Formats: sequence, structure tokens, C-alpha cells
Amino acid sequence: MKKLFWTGCITGMLWVFGAQAQESLVRVGRIQALGKTNAPQDIYDVRIQSPKSAMFSQDGKKLYINALEGGQTLVYSFPDLQPLRSIDHTFGPADAALFQNETTVFGYPYFHGKAGQYNHFLGKPVEMAMSHNGKYLWVPYYRRSFDLNASSPSALAIIDMQTDKVVRVMPTGPLPKYVAISPDSRQAVVTHWGDNTLGVLDISAEHPKDFRYSGHWVVERKLPTEGIKGNRDNNCGFCLRGTVYTPDGQTVLVARMGGGGVAGFDAATGRYLGTVTDIVPNPRHMVVSHDGRTLYVSGNQSGLVGRYDLAAVVQALKAAGAQRVAGPGGRSLSVGMGVRTIELSPDQRSLYAAINNEAKLVKVDLASWSVVARSDVDPFTVGLAVSPDGKTIVTTSQGREMVGGYSVGLYRDAAR
Repeated sequence: MKKLFWTGCITGMLWVFGAQAQESLVRVGRIQALGKTNAPQDIYDVRIQSPKSAMFSQDGKKLYINALEGGQTLVYSFPDLQPLRSIDHTFGPADAALFQNETTVFGYPYFHGKAGQYNHFLGKPVEMAMSHNGKYLWVPYYRRSFDLNASSPSALAIIDMQTDKVVRVMPTGPLPKYVAISPDSRQAVVTHWGDNTLGVLDISAEHPKDFRYSGHWVVERKLPTEGIKGNRDNNCGFCLRGTVYTPDGQTVLVARMGGGGVAGFDAATGRYLGTVTDIVPNPRHMVVSHDGRTLYVSGNQSGLVGRYDLAAVVQALKAAGAQRVAGPGGRSLSVGMGVRTIELSPDQRSLYAAINNEAKLVKVDLASWSVVARSDVDPFTVGLAVSPDGKTIVTTSQGREMVGGYSVGLYRDAAR
């Protein structure tokens, strides 16, 4: 395995016919399972199987990659990109202690699998979240391998980030795609794409063995999953996905990709507040500015990113009476069709977006609210992470319909 060093990044501002061109986002490395190459900054790793998401450790010394179809979370050192560990999400009889005698939660029945063997499966890791000041990594599974229609309970892994080992596996509802952690790391919510619900966990204890579920929240109505058929990426009710806490920890916001809008819950009581609908269509991912004033939302099908006054959104939700209301509205910007994951730079001056349909990485300048850089990435990008120092942007490309994918790109922002 070759070491990757940050070399060859000699770019900057270009001038064309007297006009300032866009800033450059330069690819400085790639980890991929497409085949061996002679490129010095191209690392071949057969484990990069449908990479879904990426995340840096808090200190920026490790990079985590969820290989969905490979059933692994891959850990690399950073910035030299040496493989450190493969966290395997395959479980059998020898792993029973990780489950603490749990097979389901909230009374969810199993429609597939064998009784007594529900905890014997391969999990398909989706997104990631950190808790307890970067001590634990949360990884939900799209489904258990025997549950082809994602109609039965799935699970999530809790990983100790010091040892990079799974220390507990907890059951979830069907098709969990997202986990959000409260600002004080005392509560977590796992968002169930599969049936319009969220599972709420009390994580105030120091060790995952003492974490427990404390609530089951429903957005309007729970979607029955018995006998459900078709593509579960589409047959998913409100298709709940991106989830954030407000900085004060009092309100949880959830993006509704199916039907649109952002739903809200009171974090302390679990009361469903309602949904604001004047949001970019098909909202997928959400981030909140560090000062807590602004909510950013990506709209997948529309290709828009929206920015909203967070306090005004929360106020509208609290007055909604568990109904759908227009809300305060905001501003939107076209960044490219199929905008998926979005992330803010640490200095809060820029927003980066993974554009799936067009296979692009886009940079938005927040002060001017305009696209200032657009770079080609391997098709079709879905995940995105920004290093703690703001200098490196990582994209994950899953591909689509047997085209592209199986690669993780590393880009340097020449303006930083």
C-alpha cells in the first residue's frame, strides 16, 4: 500500500479574458476498488465496496469510510492514508454479548429471518455520527442481510473510536439511515427511513452498555411494513432522513424527502410539533451553522440548497399545532441536480455539496451566496466530509446502475 502525501497541488486563481475564474478544487488523492493504476496518488483497495459516507475523527488523524455493500467501516490514518482497521459488521453466535439479549425494540416484529438467529447477519452501514466528545462512533445499518425488503427491525453499531472495535449493537426500527446526537451527548435519535418514525435513546451514561431507548416518535403516521414490496428507497412513506438538533438541544428537526418539508419534535417530551413546508423540494441533508442562526438544507431532486433563519423555523414549528404550515421561507441556490450531502467549512465561510447526478463537488461562498467552484468527481458521488482544518474535502462515490462508484476522492481547496 503506497503512502499518499499532499503534493502536486499547484493551483490558485485563474484569469480568463480579464475576468476572475472560479476557484479550484483539486483532487489530490483517491482510494478505489476499480483497479490498479500507476498514478502515485491513487490507492487501490478492494474493500471500497459502494462507499456511502465518510467522517473524520475529531482530531483529524483518522478517516472513517462506510462501505455499504462490503459491510465494513474502513479506518485510515490521515493525512498519509495508511489502512488501520476494517471494522466488520458481520455477526454470528460468537458476538452474542454485543447485543445484550436484545433482538428488537418498540415491539417491531420480524417478517424474515429465523427465530433465535435474528442477530446473525451482515449489516450494511449507512451514515455516521459521533458522541461523547468523539469517543463513540454510531453506524446505522440499512438492513440486516436476511431482510431483503427492509421491513423488519434493523440495527446500529456503537464503535469505540480509541480501539476501533464494535462495543455494542442495538436494534432499531426498519431502515435506519441517520443518527443525530444532542449537543450535550445525553440523547440520540435514530431516524427510520422505513416507517416515518424515530427511535430516541438516553445516552447520558458513560458506557454504551448502559444506553437505552427512551421514546418512539412518529411523524404524522407510522407506515405499516408487513408485506411491503418494491424499492424501499422509494416506498418509504415520508422517507425521513437528515436530522439535526438545534444548538440548545431543545428541538429536533427531520427532513422529509417523501412529500417535502421539515418536521419538528420537542426533544424533552417527544411531542410532534408539525412540519414546515416552505423548504427546498425533496430535502435530504441538513446542517446548522456554528452560531446556531442558520439552517442549510439540500434538495436532492431540485438541485437546490436552501438557507433559513433557524429561530424562525423553530418558532413556526412550535405554533404549528402538529399540522403542516408554510413556515418562514428562506433563500435557495441552484448547485446541481441530485445534491446529496452538504457540509460547512470549519470557518463557516463556505458550504460544500456532493452532486450525484452530475458527478460534481461544488463549493458555495456563503457571503455572496454563490457557487465559486465546481470540480469533477467519480460518478456518482453521495457522501462528503470536511477535515477539521478545512483544507481537505472527501467525497464517496457509490455509482449507479453498474456505472462508476467504488471510489473515495480527496480534494484540496486551493483557496485555503
